[in-house]
Amino acid sequence: MSDRATVMPLPSLGGNVGAAVGTQALTLVRRSWRLSLRRVDALTTSLALPVILMVMLVYIFGGAIRTGGNYVDYVMPGVLAVCVGFGAGNTAVSVAQDLTTGIIERFRAMDVPGEALINSHVVASVARNLVSCALVLGVAVAIGFRSPAGPLAWLAAAAILALFLLALSWLSAAIGVAARSAEAASGIAFFIAFLAYPSSALVPVQTMPSWLRGVAEAQPITPLVDTIRALLGGMPVGASAWHAVLWSLGISAGSILLAGFLFRRRME
Repeated sequence: MSDRATVMPLPSLGGNVGAAVGTQALTLVRRSWRLSLRRVDALTTSLALPVILMVMLVYIFGGAIRTGGNYVDYVMPGVLAVCVGFGAGNTAVSVAQDLTTGIIERFRAMDVPGEALINSHVVASVARNLVSCALVLGVAVAIGFRSPAGPLAWLAAAAILALFLLALSWLSAAIGVAARSAEAASGIAFFIAFLAYPSSALVPVQTMPSWLRGVAEAQPITPLVDTIRALLGGMPVGASAWHAVLWSLGISAGSILLAGFLFRRRME
């Protein structure tokens, strides 16, 4: 079924405006969720690729990588970062498709703000990719991941991961608004998924060349992974948690402003 066929009756903003806006938002989120389920190739990639990567790293390369402990315990937070990057990148494609197929004009004709449609893609992205992260965690436990962390540490790790996922989803949405086609959005969004590789996600940064070590330490994935790894490993977190939160808030704020600016320019 095409994207055009997913236009559904939305409640008018007359009468109880607050209730109508809430119902519109929920309807748009459900639409975005259904669209992501229909794109089987993208959904399969975002779900299967991180799991395949983790199994491959643990069973093929894990014996050669020295981390001072069980490699699956080390790499699981890093694979979550890879999962977040791949999953959030699909948001760029979804937004670009809505903006290039003409469906955005049809929603605006029904008194639905275009910004609300972008918001719905971000919310659906966060929900979809939290499910993907849960799948990765389940497979990690099945192949040997163990954590001494208590419930509060797990909750903190989940909150930091969700905050970063929200930030990357907004960044991808901004890319989708800027791109002139879904293919271009997909190509640009690839670099979001690539961010996890030159970081502490898969190997210790101390093993990298000095020039690459500086890049790894300065980018946002490293403090995110280091924080989750410390929380789930029962180790002191240090300043990495604040760095991860600040990166997430900064990316979110900048991406929301950029997406709004680009959308207004595009709709002029």
